[in-house]
Amino acid sequence: MGKKFTIIILVILPFILMLGALPFVNRIDPIILGLPFFHFWLFLGMIITPICSYVIYRLQKSEGSIE
Repeated sequence: MGKKFTIIILVILPFILMLGALPFVNRIDPIILGLPFFHFWLFLGMIITPICSYVIYRLQKSEGSIE
């Protein structure tokens, strides 16, 4: 249950980050790193999505699912 549950969470996380939370982050304030909060949120999603994909890849490779 451990690895499969982690993989499911990592697959769902980018969708929740980009689509599910979007109505809650659609604002200008606060300004983070010189970006409005909405743009920072999208930038954060572009960073987190490949990290999640890499972790899924490593988990499946250690499991033997990928040759």
